[in-house]
Amino acid sequence: MATRTRKPTHPGAILREDILPELGMTQAELARRLGVSRLTVSDLIHEKRVLSADMAMRLARLLDTTPESWLGMQQAVDLWTLENERGLEYQKIEHVAA
Repeated sequence: MATRTRKPTHPGAILREDILPELGMTQAELARRLGVSRLTVSDLIHEKRVLSADMAMRLARLLDTTPESWLGMQQAVDLWTLENERGLEYQKIEHVAA
């Protein structure tokens, strides 16, 4: 298992640094358009919340993207975190020949 040294970009950071400024949109407006609370959006863009499949669907619909692209970003963060927190534990698991 190869450990990546740089943490992948959290989907919330993409919203915070790229999308919201480009659209000139506030967190409150994003929350309203998505049909979620401002706290939910705030937690997501400050990387305190993982991106759920539901949120991926909402963002994809609003921004004309795909839920898979949002979930892929979150999955990359999740796997990086696991590799860095439990990598040694996973290395102890022996391969089984198929």
